Amino acid sequence: MSSETTAISKGAYWTGTVFSALVVLFLIFDGVIKLVPLQVVIDAMQGLGYPPEHARTIGVITLVGTLLYAIPRTSILGAVLLTGLLGGAIATNLRVGTPIFSHLLFGVYLGVLMWGGLYLRDVRVRAILPFLA
Repeated sequence: MSSETTAISKGAYWTGTVFSALVVLFLIFDGVIKLVPLQVVIDAMQGLGYPPEHARTIGVITLVGTLLYAIPRTSILGAVLLTGLLGGAIATNLRVGTPIFSHLLFGVYLGVLMWGGLYLRDVRVRAILPFLA
């Protein structure tokens, strides 16, 4: 553990690391499948009202944000950028009327897991959000 984690218990740090790792693994998968012209991605993009060729751009944005989130020094910047991306996904799902708990709120679930993991493992986030302490 780095010196930044000295005020955080081992349990909280490792729980946060696991949460963050789950987010990173999912977003790497999500970003990579958008780079490959898979039929499921093409169908999903069309169903959401986007041209399929936008999938690669979204995949690159997802992977860049995920990389920034995975690097401790830039994790807050990555979380902010990914929050914007997730907000766009939520807005898109709201616009097309997808099911609430499985699709529309998935971005919220992922965002809570992402920020929760960061909060548990990074004292800088705890300093920004002291009301949760």
